[in-house]
Amino acid sequence: MIDLNDVAVFVHVVRAGSFAAAGRRLNIPSNTVSRRLQMLEEQLGVRLLHRSTRQLSLTAPGREFFERCAPGIEDIVQAGANLTDISREAVGMLRVAAPADFFDNFSMEWICEFMQRYPKVQLEFLLSDNTVDLIAEGIDLAFRAGQLPDSSLVARKLTDSHRGLLASPAYLERCGTPQTLAELASHSCLASSTAAAHTLWRLEGANGAESVRVAPRLCIDTAHGLLRAARAGLGVAFLPMLVAAEDLRNGTLVMVLPEYRSDVSGMYAVYPHRRQLPLAVSALIDFVATKVEAGACSNPAHRRP
Repeated sequence: MIDLNDVAVFVHVVRAGSFAAAGRRLNIPSNTVSRRLQMLEEQLGVRLLHRSTRQLSLTAPGREFFERCAPGIEDIVQAGANLTDISREAVGMLRVAAPADFFDNFSMEWICEFMQRYPKVQLEFLLSDNTVDLIAEGIDLAFRAGQLPDSSLVARKLTDSHRGLLASPAYLERCGTPQTLAELASHSCLASSTAAAHTLWRLEGANGAESVRVAPRLCIDTAHGLLRAARAGLGVAFLPMLVAAEDLRNGTLVMVLPEYRSDVSGMYAVYPHRRQLPLAVSALIDFVATKVEAGACSNPAHRRP
């Protein structure tokens, strides 16, 4: 008789794309994953996967077997998860991918609050500005900002965001407040790229899309570096409102030409599959959504004039 545990291992290998990634998700060594898959192939009398040093690929019988078995295995796992979740207690280790500056916006006090609320949840954050392969890296959840490319991943928008023009009160007192978009060309501006001597800022105003070409005196390749430069009075920056929310609340930065802003983008929670979403994952998504939305709503700059 075929061991359903071996069938489940096979489904995980196909989903993850490698023995190592499947092993991480199942919390077993990759050589154990390989051995169990070999035992399943011997029981069935067919090869299910082509193996190479670089990748795995399904054979024709393997594809047919996967398409027939995967839904049933997922239903069994979901049924078990539903029974486990009756207690409504979030448990387990979550691997979370987020931008490198995630904790500049999301405070450690909030993480402390979450972990006190869910004492049986462990968190492992992988911080990088590179887009990680959630399945290959065994990531349970990723937080991403901006426009998302089309993919098979599931995405939930947590909040809308846009970029606006910001400067410190000290800079505006020293250099004057721009009254038109064109006046920015004569101001000290802070930009994120040194690709050209001039940077084109595109914004939406009352009359639709407009643009201004500025000559940045200082270029920094991270949003928080630009935030600190603007806070220090070095010039006008074009920044995401979520990044600047705290400074706008406490007055260390103010809006410049608040009638202009960039197109709305967003912050998203991204995860591999809609089914089998562990309670700990949904709890973290809901918690982060509450915090970022509260931050956005309490920031008057997020309300269009």
